[in-house]
Amino acid sequence: MNVVSKRIAAVLLVIGCAQLASAQTADAVIEKSVAAMGGRAALLKIKSRAMNGAITLSTPVGDVEGTIEIYNAVPNKTRTVIKADLTSLGAGPFVLDQRFDGNAGYAMDSLQGNRDITGNQLDNLRNGSFPHGFLNYKDKGTSAKLGEKEKVGDRDAFVVIFEPTTGSTIRQYIDAETYLPIRAVVKVFVQQIGQDVEQMTDFLDYRDVDGVKTPFKLRASSSVQNYTVVIAKVEHNIQIDDALFSKPASK
Repeated sequence: MNVVSKRIAAVLLVIGCAQLASAQTADAVIEKSVAAMGGRAALLKIKSRAMNGAITLSTPVGDVEGTIEIYNAVPNKTRTVIKADLTSLGAGPFVLDQRFDGNAGYAMDSLQGNRDITGNQLDNLRNGSFPHGFLNYKDKGTSAKLGEKEKVGDRDAFVVIFEPTTGSTIRQYIDAETYLPIRAVVKVFVQQIGQDVEQMTDFLDYRDVDGVKTPFKLRASSSVQNYTVVIAKVEHNIQIDDALFSKPASK
């Protein structure tokens, strides 16, 4: 090998090493995202959360404004209450109260009736985790792999694909600069319409609350419903009665 060949080989070796050194893994991206949100220790201090704000539902005849309350508690309890006036759509007041106690789910729906949450939707709720799914997805048997980088608006994003043992695969988009989660895409089976629906949710306007970065705006879109949530207030580690997450007792 002559001197020129040796130099070319050396340059190629350096380039190869540089590519290997800069290569990311799913685990590395996830851990950097956990750090960006405040760190594992700070997140694990959060045992409960109460949020309230406004929700805007997009409809073919215009936007409908409402209110939203979201409650969470460890290890995986959640409740969402949405209220809106659908008089302009000929439906009157609307209330959706969806509860999940970590195992069973129940929805009280003034439009479509009360029902147990079952099937794919229940699997997806069981795959969740509070305060964040990045902390213990492996404990649930979920695998994670790194996809190709994609754009979210004008931002470069890592795409981490989470594949649970049951339920829907989730594509999480993590900002390549800030490492904050900025989008999630999931396909769920909606029993009420009898078909799969892919929903994309963007996480915006991150703010620091008790040392943890929290999105104060969510924008969701799908083929059946688009809506935007703007959070007004977030409280951590407040007392929440476990009964609030469970199906109400029959009278």
